Amino acid sequence: MELKIGMTHTAELVVGDAHSARHWGSGALDVLSTPAMVALMENAAMNTVAAALPVGSDTVGTALNINHIRATRLGETVQATAILREIEGRQLLFEVTACDSKGEIGNGWHTRFVVDRERFLSKL
Repeated sequence: MELKIGMTHTAELVVGDAHSARHWGSGALDVLSTPAMVALMENAAMNTVAAALPVGSDTVGTALNINHIRATRLGETVQATAILREIEGRQLLFEVTACDSKGEIGNGWHTRFVVDRERFLSKL
C-alpha cells in the first residue's frame, strides 16, 4: 500500500467522564472536551495512513487548526473522520471533522510528519 491523496479513516468514541471538559481541566462542564475531540481527530489521521507507511515508520502530529463548534453530552457517540488532502515529502495534511448524532461538532486541519521511529526516539 502507498500514501495517496483521498485516503480516509473514521475513529469513534462514546463520550464518558474521562472525555469531559471537567476531567481534562479545560472547562467546568460535563461535555466532550476540546482536547478529547482533538485527540480523536488525531487518531483518525494517524490511522488513515498507518498501514501505508514503510516498516519502522510512524507519524507525529505537528500542527492543528481546529474549530470546536458545538457541545456534545456524555453518553453520545462521536465520530472523527480524517481525509489525506496533501502530501509534501514527509509532511501530510489532513482535513478533519467530528460529528455526533446531531451533526458536525468540529472541523479543521491537522498536519503530521512521517518519521523513522528509532531515529526520532534517539533524539529525545
